[in-house]
Amino acid sequence: MPKSAPIPKDYAGARFDPALPRPHVESYFLKANEPSGRRALWVRHTIYAGRHDASRAVAEAWAIFFDRDRGHVAVKQQVPLERARFSRSELDIRIDGVTLDARIARGRLEGGNRSVGWDLTLSSNGPPLLHFPRTFMYEGPFPSSKLVSLLPDARVYGTIDVGGESVNVEGWPALLGHNWGKRNAHTYAWGHCNAWTGGEDVMFEGTSARVKLGPVLTPVSTILCLRHRGVRYDLNGVMQMVKNRGTIGLRRWSFRGHGALARIEGELWAEDDDFVGLHYPNPDSPMTYCLNTKIAHARLEVSIQKRPPMILASTQAALEIGTHDPHHGIRMYL
Repeated sequence: MPKSAPIPKDYAGARFDPALPRPHVESYFLKANEPSGRRALWVRHTIYAGRHDASRAVAEAWAIFFDRDRGHVAVKQQVPLERARFSRSELDIRIDGVTLDARIARGRLEGGNRSVGWDLTLSSNGPPLLHFPRTFMYEGPFPSSKLVSLLPDARVYGTIDVGGESVNVEGWPALLGHNWGKRNAHTYAWGHCNAWTGGEDVMFEGTSARVKLGPVLTPVSTILCLRHRGVRYDLNGVMQMVKNRGTIGLRRWSFRGHGALARIEGELWAEDDDFVGLHYPNPDSPMTYCLNTKIAHARLEVSIQKRPPMILASTQAALEIGTHDPHHGIRMYL
């Protein structure tokens, strides 16, 4: 198994300071896809501090095993933050038996007759993906939600246990991400894929979002990031975010953008049964309903430096759509 590149500590450590409690949402998330495209694992490690009770922050561990054939299994556990560990200097998380660091992801969650366990080793040679182009966008108040992919093109090894059934994991393509802020974006779509039909060496990640500035809802801004054979082609400059186009639906995200070196156009979509609905509370705004799937379809057309376009397809994409619309039509699991 290959060794992993180190994760920069500036982006790996938790941003919530228990000594200075304030409204805050923060999560570290791992997703891994079975090469067949039929199954996937998603694990989330969360800090939540509400507007009126920030001093009573909680830690949460979430796990979903997506299965096209047998149905999805979703479980969640919550404990007071003082019973958990989120290092502020490096990636080191402990939530009542759930563990995540730069090398391992391990845990087991149970709820009712449902259980998901995982014991995985992480491997990645690529550098992190910084979605925003300027430091002030990570350190200042805007945008309200920050995003870094610590391991944007990882592989995982080990085992997953779903209801007592063991699943062998050998080099599943994976992602490890980190986000934080005062709230979730008002409306957003986020997608990622690093497993394509034909095995092309391409990692794609992007997002479109509308955010609130006081009472004003901004137009959609879109970031598109691509790695092809280790070379970066990112359409994420400040002006580029405005010029890129993104359309957010309740089942589909479409996007396009072009820069000096690359043009990227595509869409991610899924059927109702491929989604798991999740409640994402916000400290100071209405509930966000996250329509979450890690077995989405993806179609990507990429032209690099005026070369003929690559047409890529996948059934192993991650797609999350955030909405305040309670009538979205997806079953809410957690």
